[in-house]
Amino acid sequence: MNLKQYLDITPEIKAALEEGKPVVALESTILSHGMPYPQNLEFAAEVEKIIRAEGAVPATMAIIDGRMKVGLSAGELELMCKGEGVVKVSRRDLPIILAEGGTGATTVASTMILASLAGIKIFATGGIGGVHRGAETTMDISADLQELAHTSVAVVCAGAKMILDIGLTLEYLETMGVPVLGFQTSDFPAFYCRKSGFGVDYAAKDAADVAKIAKTKWDLGLAGGMLIGNPVPEEFAMDFDEMSAIIDKALASANADGVRGKNITPYLLAHIVEYTQGRSLATNIQLAYNNARVAARIAREYAAL
Repeated sequence: MNLKQYLDITPEIKAALEEGKPVVALESTILSHGMPYPQNLEFAAEVEKIIRAEGAVPATMAIIDGRMKVGLSAGELELMCKGEGVVKVSRRDLPIILAEGGTGATTVASTMILASLAGIKIFATGGIGGVHRGAETTMDISADLQELAHTSVAVVCAGAKMILDIGLTLEYLETMGVPVLGFQTSDFPAFYCRKSGFGVDYAAKDAADVAKIAKTKWDLGLAGGMLIGNPVPEEFAMDFDEMSAIIDKALASANADGVRGKNITPYLLAHIVEYTQGRSLATNIQLAYNNARVAARIAREYAAL
């Protein structure tokens, strides 16, 4: 398979991978579709800085002019943050966008694919997609879950987005054989909140513990990813009951406006920011920083093995 015709890896990341140094994958949907410009540009710079401070190399993913990019130049990062004509790219969209020479931001699923193609094992994101509420009738289940089932990348997140049915999301992951670890917690986090009311398969003690489990899984030839739930730091966490009420309000609004499919998540997140007077966005930023920090530590421990 000749990947060179589709894939560009920056010299820094290429060298790090060849030398077995720690690399952390990052998505671009959070930049193009999750935050306003230029705040997203400052956020992107800070995330990369955090990863470098922990001794790892950041690899932000995107599709630009029909090329898969592993690592972005300053100009490319700016392009993704401005988000003009940047579509959201998941697994199903990838061949179309590449063949048509398009530009797109990578979701959790497509970031995992690019990371896997490049040989990157650890990925930091905000929160994963999952089983949407009411999925028993709509069948609305994020492609992120299938990707976790098949693609061998460990994903560090602050749990599943709170707009989802977290119980069903965890059931689905169990069915697909995806290990769900809690980073120093036995509670599965709920994005803005430290606890969801659901447990994890195992509470990992530290980054070395996570790295050892990931290596063991893949050494055994057990393909597929691993999910590491890393709770938002206490001082930035939001109240569970307050957020539940706000999400119910946002869902009712989406229902009334007939919003569904891949438009539902950005719609709900934008309404939640509005209803919380921006507090949810501040929490979102802090949990992403925290995930980047933990992912870099896991990548460092994984590289040492």
